[in-house]
Amino acid sequence: MPDKSFVQPAIDDKTGGIDKNKRWAMHMRIERNFVNGQFIEPASAALIAVYNPATEALLGHVSGATAEEATAAVDAATIAQKLWGKLTSIERAEHLRALAAALEDRAEAIGAALAAESGKSVSDASNEARYAAQITRYHAEWARRIEGEIIPSDSPDENLFLHREPIGVVACLIPFNYPVYTLLRKIAPALITGNTVVVRPSNNTPTSAFEIAKAVQQSGMPAGVINILTMDHATAAAVCTHKSIGLITLTGSVNAGRIVLDYCKANIAKPSLELGGKTPAIIEADADLEAAATAVIASKTTHCGQLCTAVERVYVQESIYDRFLDLLKSKIAEVKFGDRATDASLMGPLANSSSQKNIHAMVERAVADGATLECGGVLPQGRGHFYPPTLLSGCRQDMEIVQEEIFGPVLPVLKYRDIDEALTMANDHQFGLASVLYTENYRTAQKVANAIEAGELYVNRTPADPYQGYHAGWKRSGLGGDDGKHGMLEFTQTRLVVMKY
Repeated sequence: MPDKSFVQPAIDDKTGGIDKNKRWAMHMRIERNFVNGQFIEPASAALIAVYNPATEALLGHVSGATAEEATAAVDAATIAQKLWGKLTSIERAEHLRALAAALEDRAEAIGAALAAESGKSVSDASNEARYAAQITRYHAEWARRIEGEIIPSDSPDENLFLHREPIGVVACLIPFNYPVYTLLRKIAPALITGNTVVVRPSNNTPTSAFEIAKAVQQSGMPAGVINILTMDHATAAAVCTHKSIGLITLTGSVNAGRIVLDYCKANIAKPSLELGGKTPAIIEADADLEAAATAVIASKTTHCGQLCTAVERVYVQESIYDRFLDLLKSKIAEVKFGDRATDASLMGPLANSSSQKNIHAMVERAVADGATLECGGVLPQGRGHFYPPTLLSGCRQDMEIVQEEIFGPVLPVLKYRDIDEALTMANDHQFGLASVLYTENYRTAQKVANAIEAGELYVNRTPADPYQGYHAGWKRSGLGGDDGKHGMLEFTQTRLVVMKY
């Protein structure tokens, strides 16, 4: 729907290329919801405003789906699933390959939408779309690898066959921080295993989802297989408690996870939840301190620290504490913030003013509780939801800033005596998503690998969710997981066939 999308960028007369110094702008029109292969006319006047977090400029509006529209989307997905599930897996794979090609073809348009609504650079946002295409192709290649089992029976003249089958219709709840990547991270494994999807993008970043919908149309995906709608919480509840929803997958906060678990109760739907994180980074005395400091600050400031696996607390061996703290101070001081549309090297904004205010309040409480403010910690004046890279030393394990997820560019630093104390402190936590260790000692690495209470451990690097792995949290960081073979199997259920002969 050309009249609902971003206007065309300025074209350089000499090269014919996009002038990167020009801003994309939205027509003040309504982005329509995508149901059963079509962008539908809104059934109500309910609108959700979309703003640029770097400038606070109004970008446009998306239509808020009514409960009836959302129910119609689930019904369309239910009907489509009966046919989609009967296709051979390799037939479904061909559709996913076509979708991947369409995502690549529309990467710039998707990236432009994402950059404007998220504060990312156009380059980063477009690359996110290209990576989403790679994810889609990755799952297409699993088509011939969805395998069951033949199991020996205890009874004579009997075979046991275990089949992997689709669950049905999947509700996908998408976060704001990496909304293009996460959308395909969830729907690609759902589709290849024979499910259909109803997607709720974040109300902070919905326009990129509708650019993805245009790629779905372009790819020739059968109607009803992918449905994308923006909605308020009440309408989302109507979707998630619909009798046809067999699985709800969410990337979000712990509180959001609790709400989804309540939704699951209605029809005993299966949950798949990636929730909060509080990644500890343990820095041993034998580590490459320069490399560790560079990586930790990059992790903390990428997308303004709005990553579930971003380093959120640093434990430093006491003999190198002062030296490493100085390195962190020098590295974080080099990071400047501002509008990435004007300078892609800057750290961009937080998602909204609420995040900005809440993070600043956490910093103020930490300082009042005895932490030392090494840099940052000032609420910026002017437009945009920015917050400066902030470093806190002298922190204690019991402080709120160490115990609660920050989800912003604030880094508390603590010291420890030996690796046993470091492990005790790292594990003394409600979250267990990712963890980081910097050391050159393989014995230390093995000890931490066997004792850390987290779904992932990164040794001598910071988290980046390798897609062929399995991204799954411990404790309050989630149930189930994403990525790789095991993430794909989350979208299946089993049927045991007992064959007497």
